[in-house]
Amino acid sequence: MRILTVDIGTGTQDILLFDSEQPVENGLQLVMPAPTQIVAGRIRAATAARRPILLTGVIMGGGPCQWAANDHLRAGLPVYATPDAARTFNDDLDAVRRDGVTIVSEDEVGAQPALRDVERIALRDLDLEAIEGALAAFGVGNGKRPYDALAVAVFDHGNAPPDVSDRVFRFNYLAERFSTGHGLLALGFRREDTPEAMTRLRAVAATAPADLPLLLMDTAPAAVLGALDDPLVAAQDDLLIANVGNFHCLAFHVFDGQIAGCFEHHTGELTLPQLEGFLERLGKGIITNEEVFSSMGHGALVLHATGGVRPRLAVTGPRRAMLRGSPLDPYFAVPHGDMMLAGCFGLLRAYAANYPEAAEAIGAALAV
Repeated sequence: MRILTVDIGTGTQDILLFDSEQPVENGLQLVMPAPTQIVAGRIRAATAARRPILLTGVIMGGGPCQWAANDHLRAGLPVYATPDAARTFNDDLDAVRRDGVTIVSEDEVGAQPALRDVERIALRDLDLEAIEGALAAFGVGNGKRPYDALAVAVFDHGNAPPDVSDRVFRFNYLAERFSTGHGLLALGFRREDTPEAMTRLRAVAATAPADLPLLLMDTAPAAVLGALDDPLVAAQDDLLIANVGNFHCLAFHVFDGQIAGCFEHHTGELTLPQLEGFLERLGKGIITNEEVFSSMGHGALVLHATGGVRPRLAVTGPRRAMLRGSPLDPYFAVPHGDMMLAGCFGLLRAYAANYPEAAEAIGAALAV
């Protein structure tokens, strides 16, 4: 069984072509720029060339691409976007219009004279053509699809109602999912089970081949789940585990195999003392939603307090060095010897849970 796993962040997209017939260490690996970084680069090139842009495609990760579009507008250059593409910037299209973007229908794209000489940029998180092209350059595939299934992770705020903060909606969603008792696996879905409000996950599903089994998951829980494949991390009965991503930081307190609590924040809004304080209070079960939300985070949740000695802290994520030398004595998790692929390993664990026919092969290959 071959599964293409793609963990799409804001800085990088981390790719593992898993083959159950080989040691996982021999799986083909790529760490490449995130799709939003690629789109941002194309927008900046259009800005430098003084060309208007037309954004088409589907909702994808924002951040860098939105900032580049805003800079394009500030340079006095038009930004056109189809409705689905525009929702990358905000689910409320009126808000996108107020920012200066001109929304055009799919019919107008081919009919408006103003759109005949624009730089067209397609938005999508999952670019299988690019991935397969990179693999083909090394003789993988030879014109055939070199995988049997897909597993993809993206960060999804969800489509919040107009009167609800994205941050509140996001954390309420996490709390609801964790209340199911399925732990981190509650954030992994088969294509047909993806919640309607998770519009970015559903956009990935819409752009993935319909004939392939597909697993969709949130990025940080995938990374944390993958980090549990590190033997030292897996051996802890009382564990704090933090994924310090380029743009988001999500930490869990895992006690006796169950989630005792968690918090989520924007990495760029956190100072080291803040992060250490949140982690300490999470471990004690006394962190509050208010303190995290009021400091520009998403929120915090305590499912049950545990008390006792301070949990062992494990850290993963591309900005894990933020905690290097901390008095919290962090352990930097390296599942299967590769921290950057933690999300891919988590995707494989979630795939196995959602597609039981694959569980034995994946479990044997990932045995630690």
